[in-house]
Amino acid sequence: QVQLVESGGGLVQAGGSLRLSCAASGIIFSINAMGWYRQGPGKQRELVAAITRGGNTNYLDSVKGRFTISRDNAKNTVYLQMNSLKPEDTAVYYCNADVRSSIVGNYYTYWGQGTQVTVSS
Repeated sequence: QVQLVESGGGLVQAGGSLRLSCAASGIIFSINAMGWYRQGPGKQRELVAAITRGGNTNYLDSVKGRFTISRDNAKNTVYLQMNSLKPEDTAVYYCNADVRSSIVGNYYTYWGQGTQVTVSS
C-alpha cells in the first residue's frame, strides 16, 4: 500500500558529504513522523534523526552538527544531509515513516529498503 524508496547513498571519503532522499508513495492520507536509521556492520539499528510533520527534529548525539534532516510534505519526502562524514558513519541507512492511509485509519510505520553509505578513511 505504501512504499518508501531511498536514494543518494554511495562511497565517499572522510570529510565528504552525501544527501539521502526517501520518497513515500502509494495510498497516503497523511504522514506523521519521518526518520532515518542506520545499521553498521555487527551493530544494532539505531535512530540517526527524526522529524515531525511540523518540523521538530531530534538527532543521535554523534551526528549533531554534521547531519541535517528535513522534509517536503507536499512531496512526501524526507532528506538527510550528511556533512563531515566519518568512517564510523559507514552503515546501511533506512528511512521510515508513520503513514495513515485514510481519514479514519491508524498510523502504520513503513520502512525503506535501505541504502549503503560507505565512508573511506
